[in-house]
Amino acid sequence: MERIGPNALVVEGGAMRGVFSCGILDHFLAADFSPFDSFWGVSAGASNLAAYLAKMPKRNLKIYLDYSLRAEFICPGQWFRGGDILNLDWMWNITLNELGIDKATLAADKRPFFLGVTHRDTGQAEYHTPSVELLAETMKASSALPILYRNGVTLNNACYVDGGVSDAIPVAEAIRRGAKKIMVLRSRPAQYRKSAPRLSPMLRALLHETPALIQPMLTRHERYNQAIDLIRHPPTGIEIIEICPPDSFKLKRLSRSPLPLQEAYQLGIHAGIEAIHRWTTP
Repeated sequence: MERIGPNALVVEGGAMRGVFSCGILDHFLAADFSPFDSFWGVSAGASNLAAYLAKMPKRNLKIYLDYSLRAEFICPGQWFRGGDILNLDWMWNITLNELGIDKATLAADKRPFFLGVTHRDTGQAEYHTPSVELLAETMKASSALPILYRNGVTLNNACYVDGGVSDAIPVAEAIRRGAKKIMVLRSRPAQYRKSAPRLSPMLRALLHETPALIQPMLTRHERYNQAIDLIRHPPTGIEIIEICPPDSFKLKRLSRSPLPLQEAYQLGIHAGIEAIHRWTTP
């Protein structure tokens, strides 16, 4: 188990809701704020952290406001023809080709960057610290939502899906590895609690080809809410600073409207100011 330093940054996913943490991290870049010893990202949170560590402000804002809204990305009709509702292959190819990612800057930063993924054949959470060359595929794996993206992503001869299936907010793992002061960037308002899935029989049927994912998907809400409880009531000696969007934040996971996304990004910019103040104020 890789031990880490005392200061950690954890970023929740949430698909299009991740534009909020994108704003926070872009403000951190503008303020040259990076007092962390390790970084933990899941799904969209992992992609936002990659842009932050590559020092590429507004890279991911371009993805949220442009590429994510194109017809090629969200294609519900493709599912009935054996394709994917979320075309991650197209998204990764076009954004890496047209926006790139600064591999030299990423490689120069030696602090560990953990990406949360779920092993498709066991349903267990894993926390990968990939090389720069494997980072993009690991980011894709962390975002590969079961059902919406059928086959998962192969890394080192094993198949992985979205890290949020098994551990959406990996605060417990950061603590287990030695973190003492943790900032958590959320994509849901503070009062949010995840509910149990309403259509369990349908979920079981849709996941029949990946049986190890059925139980983790059915109990995802339990682990999510346990993570929130840990954030609110950390063990003695652990300090957790939680940054959430406001109660009025209603952005949907697959929002298709640019104005609410732009507004959510601006909310993140303002939240970034608050986050720095809370971290630096005794």
